[in-house]
Amino acid sequence: VRLANLSKWLKGHTRLVRAMPNTPAMIGEGVAGLFPFSKAVTREDREQTETILGAVGATVWITDESQMDAVTAISGSGPAYVFYFIEAVEDAARELGLPVQIAHQLVLNTFTGAARLASSSPDPVAVLRERVTSKGGTTERALASMAKDEVKEAIIRAIHAANERGKELGEELGKE
Repeated sequence: VRLANLSKWLKGHTRLVRAMPNTPAMIGEGVAGLFPFSKAVTREDREQTETILGAVGATVWITDESQMDAVTAISGSGPAYVFYFIEAVEDAARELGLPVQIAHQLVLNTFTGAARLASSSPDPVAVLRERVTSKGGTTERALASMAKDEVKEAIIRAIHAANERGKELGEELGKE
């Protein structure tokens, strides 16, 4: 819901902050994109918003409400993308003969460890990926297969589709 619509529905109230949290907030590992509606939102309002949403994860302030659709496409929907990729890797593990529980543990620990490594490393994720990729090795072969299938491009297109749907929903919800 766009803040202009919310303000109108609330009879002109302007001390509003739009927030887009995500589901990892359920375990204190979420992130919420925040946008203040107007200059009427005080420093104290911002601090209170950060205190409330900071209790369940990180907070980031954006500078333009139009960026909220991108925030939604990236972090609001993002956990589903990660879960989808986890599902695919678990399916592959089972096809390769690993028992369900072992596949599940290997995949979750790999994703968790990789995310923590990316969070704690000063290096860009591309550098971390390159360090895992030995010339002529298994990782190089897997990444080449993904590149051939345009997996990265498909992910980018999917996120653009989510962004567009966010814009559409904002328009639909703003109609009288």
